[in-house]
Amino acid sequence: MAEITFDDFLKVDIRVGRVTRAEPYPEARKPAIKVWVDFGPDLGEKKSSAQITAHYEPEALIGQQVLAVVNFPPRQIGKFLSEVLVLGLSDSKGDIVLIRPDMDVPIGERLH
Repeated sequence: MAEITFDDFLKVDIRVGRVTRAEPYPEARKPAIKVWVDFGPDLGEKKSSAQITAHYEPEALIGQQVLAVVNFPPRQIGKFLSEVLVLGLSDSKGDIVLIRPDMDVPIGERLH
């Protein structure tokens, strides 16, 4: 993997937000959940298509804090426009586990 500079890292805007709405997205090529995440007054609510169905039910995501890259250009996922990239890690089976703070932090806070 190529090295990056600290200035390169600063270009990636990773923020914490709170899931306000989530629903299944069965039309997606791979099973996914559509999520709406509130990033606070500066960024507002953004939506994302997340392939997290192995570990999460839409109802259980509401109110949860998640981390997301908020400065990628929007990406069309089928008929759904994904505005942010919700972040996760692969478990031993390759299924995605969300990256979340271990305690409540102010929404919109940037990762350092």
